[in-house]
Amino acid sequence: MTTALITGATAGIGAAFARRLAGDGHSVVLVARDEKRLREQATELHDRHGIEAEVLSADLATEEGIAAVEARLTDAKHPVDLLVNNAGFGNKGEYLEVPMADELAMLKVHCEAVLRLTTAAVRGMRERRRGAVVNVASVAAFVPRGTYGASKAWVVQFTQGAARDLAGSGVRLMALCPGFVRTEFHQRAGMGTDNIPGWMWLDADKLVDAAMKDLTRGKSLSIPDPRYKAMMGAVKLAPRGLLGGLTSRTGRKYGPQ
Repeated sequence: MTTALITGATAGIGAAFARRLAGDGHSVVLVARDEKRLREQATELHDRHGIEAEVLSADLATEEGIAAVEARLTDAKHPVDLLVNNAGFGNKGEYLEVPMADELAMLKVHCEAVLRLTTAAVRGMRERRRGAVVNVASVAAFVPRGTYGASKAWVVQFTQGAARDLAGSGVRLMALCPGFVRTEFHQRAGMGTDNIPGWMWLDADKLVDAAMKDLTRGKSLSIPDPRYKAMMGAVKLAPRGLLGGLTSRTGRKYGPQ
């Protein structure tokens, strides 16, 4: 039985990964800040699927939180075969409106934690010549739109570059880039969602199913929906200056309220 570690596991995409992987028979290590929710989730997954469900309460915006997850990932007696770096959040407001402390906390979670946890996991995976890492980014990575998009662009570039460096090692890395997903993300950030068209919303469980298929196929980048694939194809063809203006207006239309 293999083991998967999922950060941001108690809600949204992270919870969907936990359900899918437990259903496939993987033991899981669930990482989030809320220990009560973690324990409730672990009990449910264990009772439903008969798998081992371990909990690790950690805040990845802190040094102590990142170090705790690194320690679990480097435990040679209990190896992790799949890492899902899903923890993340958004800040309400445009550049210069968001406090610098909040911006730096986002970079710590989205960039530093992803780098350190991926590295901690991959070293052991490479020695065993098997394993995989899914780093959850966003389609926001492909448009010039704020600090959130910039941090997710880093996740995509880092993941694809590391995937090339590890080619032939038995270790797979993939950046997952969803669009709008029905999760707690926007509520936690204080962002309104009533003005986002219904067709733009994705289901977390279906998204994870598509992501797992792409991981099995060996893709280093997954955009798990035909609608968003088409949108990102159009983004590649649009002039950069025009794109910047459009994404700025779109951010005001579909962003924080």
